[in-house]
Amino acid sequence: MRLVLWDIDQTLIEVGGATRQAYGAAFFRVAGRPLDQPWAFNGRTELAAATDVLRAHGIEASPGYVDAFIALVVEELHSRADQMRREGRVLPGADAALRACHGVAGLKQSVLTGNLYPLAALKVSVFGLGEHLDLRLGAFGGDAFERTDLPAHAWRRAERVLGHRFRGADTVIIGDTLLDVAAGRAAGARVVAVATGPAPADDLRAAGADAVLPDLTDTQAVLNAVAG
Repeated sequence: MRLVLWDIDQTLIEVGGATRQAYGAAFFRVAGRPLDQPWAFNGRTELAAATDVLRAHGIEASPGYVDAFIALVVEELHSRADQMRREGRVLPGADAALRACHGVAGLKQSVLTGNLYPLAALKVSVFGLGEHLDLRLGAFGGDAFERTDLPAHAWRRAERVLGHRFRGADTVIIGDTLLDVAAGRAAGARVVAVATGPAPADDLRAAGADAVLPDLTDTQAVLNAVAG
């Protein structure tokens, strides 16, 4: 068996302005003032991103406060599902790549994402990608603060569901950020980077990605990159 773990945002989909608006609304509800300091996800987990947003605005990021903020983010983004559907899109080639990988014997697909589980499930559902992604096997932004700690969570879930113990040698991590590459390298996994996000192809390659694709439009190139 081989386990393929996909990043979601900027690798498979883009959601338009819904996420930033949801964060702004949630922050106003929890803090009583606008979210006006610069911040970006850049592949961080939801726990890390929410903590940094609070600290950037001079708010102590206690576990309870972070949890309250994140719960409101989930609520606000769910209320914007229709907006995501209107403004967002599945990135070119993503659906075909998932279908092609699904057809490979012994290959299991899930996600390794900075999104919390309910947000990952929402986005996969909104954009119709759930058919080929088994979220029971994945790792999510509420599992750990650092993205490099996520693969172990995916392995534990996959072993519980499939009865097979995965490790780095039989795992492929696909994403668009330097943190995706770092997570794969730390886990000893094969790393396929896609230059559809903030990091240029040269930076992804220099960070240690085993294969770098400009996008997912060449399905055979995706299969070759996954297979190594």
